[in-house]
Amino acid sequence: MTALLSLLLLGLLLATVAPSRLARARWPEREPVLALLVWQMLVVAVLLCCVLSLLLASAAALPAWRDVVFSGAPDGVADAYGLAGREGWGRLSAAVLAAGGLWTALSLAREIRSARAERGHRHAQLVRRAPELPASLLPRRRAAAKEPLVVLENVRPQAWSLPGPRARLVVTTGALQQLSDRELAAVLSHERGHVRARHHWLAQCAQALATGFPGVEVFSAFRDQVAVLVELAADDRAARRHGRVTTALALAELNSEVFASCPPRQLAQSPARVDRLLLGEPRLPRRARLAWTLAALAAPVTAALIAAAPGLSTLF
Repeated sequence: MTALLSLLLLGLLLATVAPSRLARARWPEREPVLALLVWQMLVVAVLLCCVLSLLLASAAALPAWRDVVFSGAPDGVADAYGLAGREGWGRLSAAVLAAGGLWTALSLAREIRSARAERGHRHAQLVRRAPELPASLLPRRRAAAKEPLVVLENVRPQAWSLPGPRARLVVTTGALQQLSDRELAAVLSHERGHVRARHHWLAQCAQALATGFPGVEVFSAFRDQVAVLVELAADDRAARRHGRVTTALALAELNSEVFASCPPRQLAQSPARVDRLLLGEPRLPRRARLAWTLAALAAPVTAALIAAAPGLSTLF
């Protein structure tokens, strides 16, 4: 049972201690893409601890399932886990973990269904306001574009992206009048970065976990950090192609409405995003980036090693 208890303890530490420390760190502002990787690996490690704990708890609760789990293992491996005679405790642990896993799946399915319905509604509204021409009438280059640009008649300067299989970049005539060509290119690069990086998938998963488990700190912090970091990552993409000053001016001149697809809590970050672009702090040193990458990957690897440790000890 040592492996099971160790997995539960590791999952608890990763879900409580790590998120608060990572959320207080300042380096993610300089490396948003790396920070997204660290947060994803942290969440994966927590979920992996739960899944592996469920597997071991089920093996302890059900002798028949234990025989299936260790059917191909050498002699002595099953005994090394000490699961025999722990049926009562195993049933309780397995029931709690299975309920959590089922709730996670339901929350994710509900969030995906809701997001798809919302995207479908927004696409339908866009088609009504700006009907698409048949592909035969479009220029060849435009017809082959991955994210076609749609211009809407509106005096308010706005721009946003609609992700999904029919991804679109949308700007209003107000934005075309207010932005220079370079600033408009920076705005479109920002929105294109959201679409290309599939940020909507990440946001949906984070929202589903936070909604399904409102009392779990790691999931609520993951949702909040993803909302900020995806914007910083898209800002950096635009800045690399069109310059930090141009990107900052585009964000400032439109008074944050250039990113109108963002929720209010993301729009509130716009002044800080402008300051960040203008300051242009250097990236982390290469060694620091490598260290954080290895640390992020070490979390799920550690969970897997803890689960496999008793069995490996009998082989060496």
